[in-house]
Parts: sequence; structure tokens; C-alpha cells
Amino acid sequence: MSDRSLATRKLTLSNGTELAYRDNGGAAGQDVLVLLHGFCGSSAYWEKVLPILEKRYRVLTPDLRGHGGSSGAREAVLGMEELAEDVAALLDALEAGPAVVLGHSLGGYAALALAERHAALLKGFALVHSTPLPDSAEAQAGRDKAAAALRADGIKPFVDGLVPKLFAHERAESELAERAKEIGYGTSAESAAAIALGMKARSGRSHVVEQSELPVLLVAGAKDGVVPPERVFAARGSRSSTIVLDDSGHMGMMEAPDKLAEAIEDWMRESFPASE
Repeated sequence: MSDRSLATRKLTLSNGTELAYRDNGGAAGQDVLVLLHGFCGSSAYWEKVLPILEKRYRVLTPDLRGHGGSSGAREAVLGMEELAEDVAALLDALEAGPAVVLGHSLGGYAALALAERHAALLKGFALVHSTPLPDSAEAQAGRDKAAAALRADGIKPFVDGLVPKLFAHERAESELAERAKEIGYGTSAESAAAIALGMKARSGRSHVVEQSELPVLLVAGAKDGVVPPERVFAARGSRSSTIVLDDSGHMGMMEAPDKLAEAIEDWMRESFPASE
């Protein structure tokens, strides 16, 4: 297994997708956390957070379709709903629900679709540097350009251009950014193009956050130039909690892993006290 992914197991879903994932097993009675990575990432995005969270929880960390060790997209446009169905099938197959699903960026869009379509599989969910808002017209045009570039030039130049924008300015050329690039090179260019168009087409899901009867955590980075705090916090409900990582850009799991893990654990204790 390439270190572009932490996934150590594979499961073939009923739709033919082979989903790679990591499962630490956990102890009987432990809450299940599902960590969904962002665009052109993999389960390895969470490598600094996992050693902390795996002490307390059973943690499932899949590679989303087209990323890491999972099979690629078969569609020209791969929607957030399809990614959500993959996660739902994984939870069903492992009898791991209801789970708490935390989605970073793209993973947050999938988590929202999952919460809308399969609420019974969830105990709570979180958006980490993600937003319930749809793309603006400008962002949609950017998705078209991204898909065209991926199909014309491949994954490496796209990732090289993308990754520096994900980090706080002072980390744009850091070892952390180089690690994110290495992870990103494991993404299928054709799948990344299909997912870019899927993000372009996604519906706004503010109502999922606002109307949720489940605990919802919203995590923003103060230095995030991709999804700034005002977009992360664009919708809140009666069960929403918020946190800002003061020294983080779009990659809190790499830039501030200890603080992010602490925020997740605090929220879990407050939201699910009977599980502690």
C-alpha cells in the first residue's frame, strides 16, 4: 500500500466500487468515527489526528472513490450523492452505524448528502473546512477549468497548483504542503475531473444543518482562503457547535492536528456523554 493512503482493507460494494479503508477495530461499545478526506486527498490526510482519536474511538477512514486505494469514477460527473452512498454501504457492510461522520471539504459535502439521505446511519456529523452552501457562479466556472486541466495535463501539475492554496500562507511551501502533494498524486486525474464537476453541480444543503436533530460540529480555519469561516458557519441549527482554529488554513488536520483532535473529543464528550 502506498503511503499516499493509510487504508489497509478493501471492500467491493454492490455498485461495483472497490472502497479502500482503514479500521482500527476499537473496543466494544466505543463510538464510531468516520473521517472523510478532501479533494485530491486520501485517508492519509488524517495521519496526524488518527493516533489521538484511535485511543478513544473506533475510527473508519476510507479513501473516497477515485482517491488513494479506492477504484475510480465510472461517471463523467460524480455527484456528492454517489460518494455518500459509498459511505452508507461501507457502514452497512461493517455494521458500524450509527456513526459520527466528519467530513473535510469535499468529505463535508458527502457527509451532508449522507445526513440528508441516511440520517438513521448517523449519530452526528461535522463539517471541517467545508460549507453547506452551493458553489457561486465564479466557483462553478473554476470547476470547469479544473476538470479541463485535469483531463488535458494530468494530476501532478493540478495538485502542484492546488496544494499551496490549501495552507495558511506561511506554510504554502512547507514540508506539510509537500506531504499533501505526495498524497494528492495518488488521485486519478479522470476521477478528480468527474468529482470537480460533481462539486460544481451539488445542491446547497443549509437546511440539513439547520434542521438536524443530530449534533453538528462546524470547524473553520481563521486563515482558510478556500472555505473561510463565514462560509463554514453559513447555516446553524439548534444543535450546532462551532470552533475556529486560529492558526490554520484549509488543512487543520495537518496544520493543527492536536487542536483539531481536542475540539473533536470535547464535542464528542459534550454531545454524547452516555458514551464516555
